[in-house]
Amino acid sequence: MSHRVFVSRLIPEAGLEILRARTDLDVWSGEMPPSPTELRDRVKGCDGAICLLSDTIDAAFFKAAGPALKVVSLFAAGYNNVDMNAAREARVIITNTPDQLTEATAELAFTLMAAAARRVKEGIDNVRDGQWRTWGPLILRGRDLRGSTLGIIGMGRIGAALARRAVAFGMQVVFFDPSPFMIPPGDAPVTRVATLDELLGRSDFVSLHCPLTPQTRHIIRKETIALMKPGCVLVNTARGPCIDTDALVDALKKDRIFAAGLDVTDPEPLPADHPLVSLPNCLILPHVGSATFSTRDAMAVGAARNLLDVLDNRLPADTLNPDVFSLPH
Repeated sequence: MSHRVFVSRLIPEAGLEILRARTDLDVWSGEMPPSPTELRDRVKGCDGAICLLSDTIDAAFFKAAGPALKVVSLFAAGYNNVDMNAAREARVIITNTPDQLTEATAELAFTLMAAAARRVKEGIDNVRDGQWRTWGPLILRGRDLRGSTLGIIGMGRIGAALARRAVAFGMQVVFFDPSPFMIPPGDAPVTRVATLDELLGRSDFVSLHCPLTPQTRHIIRKETIALMKPGCVLVNTARGPCIDTDALVDALKKDRIFAAGLDVTDPEPLPADHPLVSLPNCLILPHVGSATFSTRDAMAVGAARNLLDVLDNRLPADTLNPDVFSLPH
């Protein structure tokens, strides 16, 4: 008898074809994510599920799924949407896809950094709105990357990949990461600083690559923005709530910081009439850090293989709670 599997969004076919060959597959086909109630209803009786960061994986989810559920495979690197204590109590393995999206997300972080520094959004608007009348020495002057200092908050896989790119473009890199599980950025010459305050005071650019935890929620807020260099550029490809949105709006309006490049926001999605959207010095993308064809295919394949490994009684390398594997189900 084949395993029952639910996939909470339409993911690339590269992953779905792996699952179709081995499971009784149910895929949510709606454009919008399932509501918590719909998610709980569809996961009932399933042996495994592939879920996204937009899904709430909590005690109610595990209760609705029932004792058959063995694995939730995340099509994501982050897992702040999962109640890990509830997963342990339910004896459910949680896996993710951290390696597949590293390079694409680091590329987008660098893109946002450069685009915000060089006022790309303002330039596009200038042309589109018919304001481009002539070349001028004082028009749309931005910030240099070369010779500047990039401060990275969170030296995980993506932070390390960004550091390598920044060094190649002539930037100095400092980082702050209280975690013992930081990822050394290869041969890139970087400097670890002891405190967040020191990083903010030294950096011309600040890029967030930390997970969302109680400690990192609003790690960028009014008080920490006040420590930044005047003219600093802020980039966030981590999670929206790492930044206090109201404090960021105020800082951008008052030119306390030069610009921001955001792939994630709080709230998310960001309403079109939100104050951030209309600010000329804020460049916002709709959470597309991993959105390349090859990356999303790799994530789909990784998520599918992680799920099947658990159903085949093998522990995937990308297991977030490996201790559950030895517990009686």
